[in-house]
Amino acid sequence: MKARLTRSALATALLCLAAGAQASSHREAPFITTVPKVDATDFYMFNSYETGRAGYVTLIANYQPLQDGYGGPNYFSMDPNALYEIHVDNVGDAKEHITFQFRFKNMLSNSGAGTSLNVGGKMVGIPLIQSGAVANVKDANLQLNESYTLTVVRGDRRSGTAQAVTHATSGATSFDKPVDNIGKKTIADYAAYAAKHVYPVTIPGCSTPAKVFVGQRQDPFAVNLGTIFDLVNAPVSVITDPSLINAAPNTIGDKNVTTLALEVHKDCLKSATDDVIGGWTTASLRQGRLLDPKPGSGHQASEKAGGAWVQVSRLGMPLVNEVVIGLKDKDKFNSSKPSGDGQFADYVTNPTLPALLEIALALPNTAPTNFPRNDLVTTFLTGIKGVNQQKTVTASEMLRLNTAIAPVAFAQQNRLGIVGNILAAGNDNAGYPNGRRPKDDVVDISLVAVMGGLCVANGDTDKLGFGAACKPSAVPLGANSFKLHDAVDQAVVPLLSGFPYLNTPIPGTK
Repeated sequence: MKARLTRSALATALLCLAAGAQASSHREAPFITTVPKVDATDFYMFNSYETGRAGYVTLIANYQPLQDGYGGPNYFSMDPNALYEIHVDNVGDAKEHITFQFRFKNMLSNSGAGTSLNVGGKMVGIPLIQSGAVANVKDANLQLNESYTLTVVRGDRRSGTAQAVTHATSGATSFDKPVDNIGKKTIADYAAYAAKHVYPVTIPGCSTPAKVFVGQRQDPFAVNLGTIFDLVNAPVSVITDPSLINAAPNTIGDKNVTTLALEVHKDCLKSATDDVIGGWTTASLRQGRLLDPKPGSGHQASEKAGGAWVQVSRLGMPLVNEVVIGLKDKDKFNSSKPSGDGQFADYVTNPTLPALLEIALALPNTAPTNFPRNDLVTTFLTGIKGVNQQKTVTASEMLRLNTAIAPVAFAQQNRLGIVGNILAAGNDNAGYPNGRRPKDDVVDISLVAVMGGLCVANGDTDKLGFGAACKPSAVPLGANSFKLHDAVDQAVVPLLSGFPYLNTPIPGTK
C-alpha cells in the first residue's frame, strides 16, 4: 500500500510533532537522573533502508545518555539488575502484544576471580577492565565480559508467553556485548570489532531470521542543548533565519549512548489485517534494593535487588516527558503505560511550551491562542489517518509506523520527514512521524508547529480541518513561525548505511 499524503496530512504531521522540541530525552525526570543506566534517550522505529533489507523494520532503543569516550575505568556497562524492553502494539488497543526483553550479565574473567598480575611474588587484581589490546568477541584481554539474553513475550509483558531468542546458527541463548570504545591503543579498529557483535537470530514464531546488536554508539541526536535549556539563549534573528540552520555546534556531538538494536521482518511484527504498528521502550528495576555495608569481592557486589519489576523509564515519541509533561508528573509518566495516557491530556490540550518560549525569547503575546488544542490531542495520540493510524484507534502516546510505506535511501531522505517531503513535492513518505529515522530532524518541525505554523496554513476558512479557532489571527508570529529552527542540522550527523545504522562511538583517545 502506498499512502497518499495531502496537505491535510502535512498539517496533521506537523501537529503530531508539536508535543516535542529542543532535545532528545536525556535526564528528563527527577528519579531517572539517579539511575542513568536505565535512562532511555531516544527510540527509533523505521522501515530498513539498507540495500537488500526491504521488508524489514529496525527498532533502536538508546540508553545511558551523555557518555564521554574517556569515561573510564568502568565505562558504561548495562545494569544486570534491570529489565530493558521494546514493546510493539499491533492491535491498536494501546497495549503491548509483542515485547523484546533484554537482560544483562557482567562477569569478571577467570570465572569471576578477575585478572591478576604477579607483583613481587603475589597475584594481585588489576584495576582496569582490560589488560591489553582487544579485537575479538570474548577477548582474553578483557577483565569484564558483558553478555545479554533476549526474550520475546507475546501478550502482556509480565504474564504472556515468553520464549528465548536464539542465535540463528549456533542456537545459543546468550550474546556478547562489545566493550565500550576505550581508545585506539586498546581497540585499533573499533568498527570491525563491534561488527563481530551483530548476530543473526531466530525469533520463535517468526519464520524469517532477524538481527540484534547491543553496544555503544555515537549519540545520533543533534541539538543546541545548553542554549535551549538556558531559556533559549540565542538571538531571535538567528533562530528565525533559515540560512543559519547549521550555525551552531551540536552540543552532544561528542557524546555516546548504549544502543539496543533489532531488525525484524515486518510480517513478524504487524498483524494480518493492519500494516501499522506502535512501539515504545521501557526500563524497569526491582522494587526492592538492599545495599550490603560489607560487600564481597566481585563486580557490582554492593546491591542485592528483589521484588516485582517497577517501570522507571518510558519513551515512544521523542521529547514528550522532557518538554511537554509538567515537572511534578515526570516520574509518573515514566512509570505509566500508553493505555493510561488520558491522565496527561491537559499537557497536550493546553501545552506550556509556547508560553515558556514567550518568556524565554522576551516576546510577549506570541504564543498561539487557539485553546484547547483538541486538534493536537486527536492527531498526536492516534496517528495520521491514511498514513500511520491503526485500524483500531486508541488514543495513546507511542511511535507509529506504517510498515507498508517503502523506505527511502539515506541520501534521498528528507530531514524534515513527511513535512519536508510535502513541502518539496518529493517521494519520501517514510519519515517522522511515520516512525522515526536517525536522520529525521524532529526539533525544527516541532518548533514550527508549536508556535502556530499549522494555524497559519489552516487559513480563515479551515481549509485543513483544524477548526475555526485555528487560523492566522491566532498566531502572532504569522508566517515567521515557519522559519524557526535551533541552528543545529540533524542531517549532518554521521550515520552508517546499514544495521545498526548509528555511527561508531567516540573513542576515549584518538
